[in-house]
Amino acid sequence: MGQTNQEMFLKKWAALGAAVFCLLQVSGQSGVIRGTVSDAKNNDPIPFAAVVLQGTATGAQSDLEGKFELKNLQPGLYNLEVTSVGYLKKVVFEVEVTNARAAFVTVTLEEQTLELEAAEVSASRTVQREESPVSIRTIGVNEVKRNPGANRDISRAIRSLPGVAATPSFRNDIIIRGGAPNENRFYIDGIEIPNINHFATQGASGGPVGLINVDFIENVEFYSGAFPANRGNALSSVMEFGFKEGRTDKFTMNAVMGSSDLGITVEGPTGEKSSIIASARRSYLQFLFGALGLPFLPTYNDFQFKWQSKINDRNRITVLGLGAIDQFALNTGLLDDTSDEDFVRNSYLLGVLPINTQWNYSTGVKWDHFRDNGLMTFVASRNMLNNKSVKYPDNNESLSPVFDYLSQEMENKFRFEHKIFGKNDWKITYGTGYEYIRYLNDTRLSQYSFAADTIVNFSYSTNLDFHKYAAFGQVSKKLMDQRLVLSAGLRTDGIGYNENMGNPLNQLSPRLSASYSLAPRLRLNANTGIYYQLPPFTSLGFREQGILVNRDRLTYIRNQQAVAGLAFDLDERNSMISVEGFYKKYDNYPMSVDRGISLANFGADFGVVGNEAVTSTSEGRAYGAEFLFQQRLYKGFYGIVAYTWVRSEFTDVTGSFAPSAWDSQHLVSLTGGKKFKRNWEIGGRFLFSGGLPFTPYDVETSMLIPVWDVTQTGLFDNTRLNSERIQAFHQLDIRVDKKWFFKKWSLNLFLDIQNIYSQVTPLQPILDVVKDPAGNPIPSSVNPGSYTPFFIDSSNGNVLPSIGIIVEL
Repeated sequence: MGQTNQEMFLKKWAALGAAVFCLLQVSGQSGVIRGTVSDAKNNDPIPFAAVVLQGTATGAQSDLEGKFELKNLQPGLYNLEVTSVGYLKKVVFEVEVTNARAAFVTVTLEEQTLELEAAEVSASRTVQREESPVSIRTIGVNEVKRNPGANRDISRAIRSLPGVAATPSFRNDIIIRGGAPNENRFYIDGIEIPNINHFATQGASGGPVGLINVDFIENVEFYSGAFPANRGNALSSVMEFGFKEGRTDKFTMNAVMGSSDLGITVEGPTGEKSSIIASARRSYLQFLFGALGLPFLPTYNDFQFKWQSKINDRNRITVLGLGAIDQFALNTGLLDDTSDEDFVRNSYLLGVLPINTQWNYSTGVKWDHFRDNGLMTFVASRNMLNNKSVKYPDNNESLSPVFDYLSQEMENKFRFEHKIFGKNDWKITYGTGYEYIRYLNDTRLSQYSFAADTIVNFSYSTNLDFHKYAAFGQVSKKLMDQRLVLSAGLRTDGIGYNENMGNPLNQLSPRLSASYSLAPRLRLNANTGIYYQLPPFTSLGFREQGILVNRDRLTYIRNQQAVAGLAFDLDERNSMISVEGFYKKYDNYPMSVDRGISLANFGADFGVVGNEAVTSTSEGRAYGAEFLFQQRLYKGFYGIVAYTWVRSEFTDVTGSFAPSAWDSQHLVSLTGGKKFKRNWEIGGRFLFSGGLPFTPYDVETSMLIPVWDVTQTGLFDNTRLNSERIQAFHQLDIRVDKKWFFKKWSLNLFLDIQNIYSQVTPLQPILDVVKDPAGNPIPSSVNPGSYTPFFIDSSNGNVLPSIGIIVEL
């Protein structure tokens, strides 16, 4: 019986629909994991190591060259358990498998010297260093990518960890255990990077958008204290990023399009033993900010690459580079609509915000030379920051600017490290470092002087260079059948700025740590040490009447720390629990001569920190306790529960301790998610922070006509430093991912919503003046010589949805 044309038409469409459905839903089992297993001590391949997919019987064995391969895998995430006789077991979490490309994994195992009949000592599921047994956390690349509200930004993802503050702001200021944002240091593959955010605050570490492309990251180690001796110039945290190696089999590409930027990453072989991974990103954040009606329009571009050559099993060369171009324009079009309810606030902000243009780059080369009993590392790098900021009266560029700032920082660095793994569980690390630094500054501004109680026109230029040097050593030893691990380190730093700072004996930095296994998976850990950090270049190079007025006033910032805690690994469930207490005592912190405020209170805003006369006279303290429960991927579940109680105080103008700007008191972060069938994934994160302190305005002085006409902003009453607080901040972020795996490519769609229940956090009201319809200040009829104060409500609490597309080829 023949078919009608309508029936044939319906059958064709039904067949086509079925084919499309199968294409989207059936991913097949053609995924592959390839990798190598080597000795962490000398990079020698480890043959016959067992590599097993956690929770399954699927596995493989490494060959004589340490290579292994797992085939015919369903696309998704897998945990790998790697074991070998004489080595500690290691778990590699969340290896992502697709049909389009093989996954490459490099596994290094640490030697286990315990005899079989000795008491059991289990390997930790988390990273633990002999030098730093406490205050070190790890976070994997997939944990960063899927972190709700982070938008693939590492600076936001680490807010899920204990000790890290969450603030009611769109900025990425990194505030750790009550320390200022300038107390952090960053390393990529052992090469130091000054800042990891776009639109950096000079002299601090923040900015609104992350610079590092998450597709480069293999793992992140985050130290919130107990820094090893080979890492200096940090008081609050050290972040060690491990960039992945470029593929050696073929070239691949992935593209990411989100609500704020578009990025492309390529990687592949450049020779028989070398590879490269490179990316470029371009933002369209200015369109989002324009749609939200914000008074500033940021635009950023960044570029980064890593090239690596494995010359042989004993020699490896790594070259990497990062660069950024940031432009910060003003959205003056907001003032066209005077009926807008935000007109008054926008008018004020546009009157005080400058135009910023900033670019920076970091590049470096590292040579790793493996020996039979250790590793020698040579690192040479260079970084540069160019920061320009200008403000015109009424934003009229035909007038002379009231603020004109241009500064450059250039650092050329060399570091040598030698790690020796001796017999009987001895480990020795020693090395040295040298830096040649140039700093330029050209500043022109008019400002109110608290000391002189008048408006001053101020300008200076500086062109300085410094020689900076360091030496360090650390010795570690395992005792009592490896139950007890002791480590002692010593570091010293110096810079040719003044006689005090140039004497390395004045910056001796001892540190001591201990770890004791109370049970196979329960450890008691402790660390104490003294740490030093250089004041910002902006303070070192500041001049008055051509004189470096801070040269005889400044010395290194000194910080004494003590931390202790318990850590328990739930080995069979990929989870761990830890409790830590910490105390930090600050000395010699720079104090503003004019304002009488410690610079420890600054850094979470656009601009510059430290470009003024200061003295090393401020003191501070931060103390508290942390709780962490971390569940790595297990049967589709993952999560982090973190709570921190912290107090942060610094001396005020009277020498009395007052709450610092980072004294949040209570920090809560609850992060979790679940992977479902058909490659769906849902996650959420709840953040809570106690209300941060703020300093009230000196309304009387601010309203003086000569003062306001120049400053256009309220002056703070520093005699009441941080005496008031904003309300507590909290928000809920959610993220939904859906992935499709095809034969030669994969697709990931995600929806990320920050502050889904639209919580509005009132901030400190903004002090302005009463103005006429033309926007001109109206003199007060009650107080001659002054304007009439007017307070503008200020708050933060927008719902920020983000839709993204990720394509991997």
